[in-house]
Amino acid sequence: MNDLDKLLELARHKQVTQEEREAQRLSFAYGNARLSNPRITRDSIKEAADQLAANPVTVDVPNK
Repeated sequence: MNDLDKLLELARHKQVTQEEREAQRLSFAYGNARLSNPRITRDSIKEAADQLAANPVTVDVPNK
C-alpha cells in the first residue's frame, strides 16, 4: 500500500465535525457568490449565514 492509498483509507473513515461542515458550506457559498459579484466578501457571507440561522426562511411548496 503506497502513501496515497494510506491517505485515502484514512479519509474514508474520517468523521467530519459540524464546524468543518459549516466552514465548507460557507466556502462553497463564498466561491459561488463571488463569481457573480466580486464585491462579496467572506465576512458578508458569514453575516448572511448568521442572519439566516437567527431568522430561518420557510417556503411553502405546493403538493402536486
